[in-house]
Amino acid sequence: MKNTKLHLLLADDDIDDCDFFRDAIDEISDTFELTVLNNGVELMSFLVTEPETHPNLIFLDLNMPKKSGMECIAEIKASDSLSHIPIIIYSTSLDHIVVNTLYDMGAHHYIQKPAEFTSIKSVIKKVISLFDQTLLQPRSRDNFIIQP
Repeated sequence: MKNTKLHLLLADDDIDDCDFFRDAIDEISDTFELTVLNNGVELMSFLVTEPETHPNLIFLDLNMPKKSGMECIAEIKASDSLSHIPIIIYSTSLDHIVVNTLYDMGAHHYIQKPAEFTSIKSVIKKVISLFDQTLLQPRSRDNFIIQP
């Protein structure tokens, strides 16, 4: 029987941020499966070696060791077998030049990591609610940055 849970993947090297994200997912719903990886090399290895378990959405930190989020998005979007996976940038910084570059590279949304747990839950809920719309509508600069 096929798993009907929405598979989310978080690639982030900050353990506290990963724990908060996991706790937020647990509180939002039990209909999600979450995979957490701690650097870009792990992410790319997982995507290449586990094609049967590709995530429905990738939440991607930019500043990670070994391979940055920007390097990962370039590789993912250049791959015929991976380019369809929506990528949500999940980063501490909010540099509008970088944000525009990421949009041009094919990211679907950008979230500046919220400091408060309720805001983390709020932005994750917004992304999940946009998921079906993202698949149905073209990406837009107007709704690229998701605020709590």
